[in-house]
Amino acid sequence: MTPAEECSLSRDEIEARQLEKLQLLLRTVLGGNPFYSARLRTAGVDAGIRDLGEFSRRVPFTFKQELIDDQTRNPPYGTDLTYPLEHYVRFSQTSGTTGKPMRWLDTAESWNWMLDSWTRVFHAAGADAGDRFFFPFSFGPFLGFWTAFEAAARMGGLTIPGGGMSSSARLQVILDNDVTVVCATPTYALRLAQVAQEEKLDLASAKVRRIIVGGEPGGSIPATRTLIEKLWPGARLVDHHGLTEIGPVSYGCPQRPGVLHVLESAYFAEVIDPQSLEPAGPGETGELVLTTLGRLGSPLLRYRSGDLVRRSEHACCQCGTHELALEGGILGRTDDMVVVRGVNIFPSAVEEVLRSCEGTGEFAVEIRGGGTGPDGVGPDGAGPEMNVRIEPEAEHSDPAGLEGRVEAALRKAFMLRVSVAAVAYGTLPRFEVKSKRWTRR
Repeated sequence: MTPAEECSLSRDEIEARQLEKLQLLLRTVLGGNPFYSARLRTAGVDAGIRDLGEFSRRVPFTFKQELIDDQTRNPPYGTDLTYPLEHYVRFSQTSGTTGKPMRWLDTAESWNWMLDSWTRVFHAAGADAGDRFFFPFSFGPFLGFWTAFEAAARMGGLTIPGGGMSSSARLQVILDNDVTVVCATPTYALRLAQVAQEEKLDLASAKVRRIIVGGEPGGSIPATRTLIEKLWPGARLVDHHGLTEIGPVSYGCPQRPGVLHVLESAYFAEVIDPQSLEPAGPGETGELVLTTLGRLGSPLLRYRSGDLVRRSEHACCQCGTHELALEGGILGRTDDMVVVRGVNIFPSAVEEVLRSCEGTGEFAVEIRGGGTGPDGVGPDGAGPEMNVRIEPEAEHSDPAGLEGRVEAALRKAFMLRVSVAAVAYGTLPRFEVKSKRWTRR
C-alpha cells in the first residue's frame, strides 16, 4: 500500500491488518526465536490468537532490562534472534543513555520494513523525491541516522551526509547545496542556528523548508518548536520518534503540530497505566507499549517503552487518519519524572517554560539530594531540590532581569521556588545529538 492509502484506512481495517500480522509474527517467533518461544508457550498462545484483546491479555510484557540481561548471559547479541546468525546483515547499538547499550541485528527484510516506516514519516512531513536531505550527524551505530538516510535515498531524494564536520562547515553545506530538508535533534537544530548567528550566516537565504527532528521531546514542545521555526525562517518543524530496538514509531501530524501518529501498519500499540497496568482511556496519560509487526528477525512483543503519552479523545484526526494520535507527542519518560516538594516535574515541562522566556539560550538543570523512591524522599527524610542555570542569548544585556523572569515563570508553572542563576554566554556545553541538560547529584 502507498503511504496515502495507509493513512486512509478505517479503524476496523487497521485492526484487521494488525491481527493478521500478529498471527504471522507469533507463528514465526514460535518456530525459532529462543527468547520468546518458551514464554509464549507458557502464556498459552502457541495455538495463535483470535483477536487483539487476547494478545494483550495473554502475552507478557517485555522489559528493556530483560533484553540487557539476555545479552549479558548470551553475548554478544542475546537470544532474541529468530533466524540463524548468517541471515542478519545490519548491526545497530543503542546510545546507552539509560543503561548498558544494547546491540541489535536486522535481516534485510526487517531493515526494509524500517525504511518503509521512514518513508511514511517523510511523506507525512511533505518531503519527497525532489528534496535535498541533509543529515548533520557523525554516523555511528545508532539506528535512526542510517534508516532515515537510506529511506531518503530509496525515495529518490538527494542525500547529503554531514558526518565529520564542524557546525560551521555543515551550515555551509546546507547553504551551498540548497538543502531543503534537515534531519536533526531539536537541540542540534538550535545549535546550528546559534552558530549561524555567531558567524553572521543568513539562514533566511537558505532553502530549508522542513526540519524533521527526533531523539528528544523538543519537537512537540510548543515553545521549542516556535523558537526553532523563528531561527530557521521559512522552515516548518516536524516531529517523530523511534527507538533503536523498536524502529521508527511515529510521524508528525500534517495538520496539528505537537501531535504524533503511531505507524499502526508497523506496530501494535497500547497505552497503559504504568501502575495498574490497565489500558489508559482517551485523554488519559499512560505508558506506550509496542509490538513490532514486521521486524521478524529481532522482534519485540509488548515492549514497555518507558515513553509517557496521552492518547487523543478523537477517533479520527482532522488530517483524516484513524491511526493512534498522541497529544503533545512524547510527554516524558517514566524514569525521568522528579518529585520536588511534592510536585511531579518532567524535563519537557521545564523546557517549555524556559524556552518561553525570551532571552534564554542554553540551560542546565541540576537535581540535588532526595532518594529514588516514588516520593523522591531520601533516607534523611529530605526531598530533592532543583537548580537551574541559564545562559542569556549573546545579545542579551540584562542577565539579572532574565533570572527574575525565569524564576517567576517556573514559580507560576509549578508553584515552586526554583533557584535560577545566569552564567556567561558560552559557559554551558553544546550538543550535536541528544542533549544532557539534566544531572542528578
